[in-house]
Amino acid sequence: MTSTDSTDGTDGLRIAVAADNAGVALKDALAAQLRADTRVAEVSDFGVPDESDDRPYPQLGLAAAQAVADGRADRAVLVCGTGIGMAISANKVEGIRATVAHDSYSAERSIRSNDCQVLCMGGRVIGPELAKKIVDEWLGYEFDPSSASATKVAQIAEFEREHESTSETTSGGAR
Repeated sequence: MTSTDSTDGTDGLRIAVAADNAGVALKDALAAQLRADTRVAEVSDFGVPDESDDRPYPQLGLAAAQAVADGRADRAVLVCGTGIGMAISANKVEGIRATVAHDSYSAERSIRSNDCQVLCMGGRVIGPELAKKIVDEWLGYEFDPSSASATKVAQIAEFEREHESTSETTSGGAR
């Protein structure tokens, strides 16, 4: 289920959020913070509405990551028990770079050095106040194309492009 809330509808980031029942409380707190942030134009929720919804994290994380890949969202914040399952799922979507970050430095470098569009966190790992601080900081970061890592990110993108046609040929286009 997807719901979209616009703050100003024109300027600002479009953020997808999702969580399974292990991360829904943290996802809801982060989504509320994002909706109140003037840098955010839109928050789309692809996650469960409450803890009684037991849909598995892969379908939720994949849906949010696909929204980023399709250009319907600029970035995503995904939460499960540890953040790891969401990151693995999101990274299966072509063109997506997702990371697990529970500290400010890793969140910063995920964007500035690695051009990640998806931040994953563990609702059982991080407290809500630290998670809010990291997401607040994360919103302000942009990829630095002059960073030492820019050529590494380009190598990853090139690998994806080269193997996209191979996987489409061998799997009939299904991914």
